[in-house]
Amino acid sequence: MTTLPLALWSLLGLSFLFALLFVGAERWANFGIVDVAWSFAFALVAGFAAWAGPGWSGRRWLLAALVVCWSGRLGLHLWRRVAGHHPVEDGRYVRLRQEWAGRLRPRMAGFFQLQALSVVLLSTPFLLVVRNPAPQFHPLEGVAVVLWVLALAGEAVADRQLAAFKRNPAMAGRVCDAGLWRYSRHPNYFFEWLVWVAYALFALASPAGWVGLLSPALILYLLLRVTGIPLNEEQSLRSKGDAYRRYQATTSAFIPWLPRSRP
Repeated sequence: MTTLPLALWSLLGLSFLFALLFVGAERWANFGIVDVAWSFAFALVAGFAAWAGPGWSGRRWLLAALVVCWSGRLGLHLWRRVAGHHPVEDGRYVRLRQEWAGRLRPRMAGFFQLQALSVVLLSTPFLLVVRNPAPQFHPLEGVAVVLWVLALAGEAVADRQLAAFKRNPAMAGRVCDAGLWRYSRHPNYFFEWLVWVAYALFALASPAGWVGLLSPALILYLLLRVTGIPLNEEQSLRSKGDAYRRYQATTSAFIPWLPRSRP
């Protein structure tokens, strides 16, 4: 099966699943569950692509294993966060409920479908890799795996550090600026982006693999300009005020770097 049929079948399946999820989220009164589903959906696409792709099986299933490990870790992390705060909904969805009041149902249903579409678009590197017929690994693929391991480890460490900080009652109302969070205000986002860079690097060893560069470029745009850092920082400024402004003044927003002196 070539790339376009793989993408279309993936989109059809995910559209159906996200439609069912929307009904469930309405009944659960928590639209934050879509973040969990979005994370797990990549494992479904990668597994389907590995099963249906025409390329060398060793490459197909190695990539699927990488995606399943990343997808599963992120999905479980988000599930613990969403379920742990339920029935309190993530601030982003509270805001959308307010902005879309009066037309919430159709707009949120469309939003869920956009998540299905985004999964397929971002899965472009996977859909390219599974077509590669070369019966051995390329050195570039080895470099990509090493980067993937480092990126996933960094993201997991950042998530654990933030979770430990939030569990400490003495830190209530304070800003997490320890560990990796001392060097970046969003180290989890930075390492998440590196995971996508690794997938794109893996795809570069395959025919037309340069198209896979779309994924880290799109992820970077979303993190820096749309749903990642902007919304997160707005919420932090509302909840922590001047303490977070001081943190902004001294700490890199994205790429880990040495803290600056306070102005």
